[in-house]
Amino acid sequence: MANTTLNMFKRLSFYLAILGVIAAVVLVKKVRHVDPPPPPLREPTAAPFANSIGARGIVESVDENVRIAPAVAALVAEVKVKVSDKVKEGDVLFVQDARDAHAIVAAQEAQIATLRAQIEEAQINAADKKDQWERVEKLGETRVSSIDERQRARFAAQTALAAVVRTQTELKAAQAQLARTKVQLDLLTVKAPRDGTILQVNLRAGEFAALNASEPAILLGKLDEFQLRADVDEDSAGLVREDCQAIAYIKGRRDQPIPLRFQRIEPYIVPKRSLTGESSERVDTRVLQIIFRFDQPATPIYVGQQMDVFLEAAPKQTRP
Repeated sequence: MANTTLNMFKRLSFYLAILGVIAAVVLVKKVRHVDPPPPPLREPTAAPFANSIGARGIVESVDENVRIAPAVAALVAEVKVKVSDKVKEGDVLFVQDARDAHAIVAAQEAQIATLRAQIEEAQINAADKKDQWERVEKLGETRVSSIDERQRARFAAQTALAAVVRTQTELKAAQAQLARTKVQLDLLTVKAPRDGTILQVNLRAGEFAALNASEPAILLGKLDEFQLRADVDEDSAGLVREDCQAIAYIKGRRDQPIPLRFQRIEPYIVPKRSLTGESSERVDTRVLQIIFRFDQPATPIYVGQQMDVFLEAAPKQTRP
């Protein structure tokens, strides 16, 4: 009986050892197995030209967007527009609190009225002093008045005339100050500098409109035609040529190429601002900006949208 139990135990140990070896082999194969890479969600955009320069583009309204900011720091009384409104040049966009400016205008107008009254008074006084001086001069011819009396009468007339001139000068200064205050009052009503569409409204009634805000109070642009600002890295700037052909694709898509019309090259290389967010992207790169225009395609395009841009590069010159 003991031998039978021992034999069964040996067989069980043998089978367990075999199972352990099989499991180890399967585990090693599974560890060494490499799964094929998954297919990409979207095919990468292919370069349409034999010699191409890749760039990142930002859609802008034609003639660029207008960042409208207040000229005077003040409380916002009323906002007259909202996003997507179409405005004409001179339309009121928002109004700032003008109560203090109106009070200053009223005080300065009252001061001007006072100065005008003072001028009339000074002119009457000057006429009186001049008359007295003339009378004293006539009396001097008959030796009735002394030289001292004639001198005093002349100085009094000249002093009265100088008072008229001084008050007239004060009136001109007050009028200039009033004109300046009215300009400040007019600046509290912010108007559209040109025709366009309201793209952003970043202030509300009751808020304080600061002069150096991080974002514009209102962003205005034209949406009847778009332009694209393409950023070309500085190391490829030498390959860009005037009137180059270019094609843009909506970011992440390649099914709808958008032909671009060359406009100009910005002659000043600027720090890169349009970041893609990729971990390998350098942020210390400077870029050459090329401006293109394009028509609205079938797929809607919006201001501020990023696009993949390909420019036809100038052929590389080979050394002799």
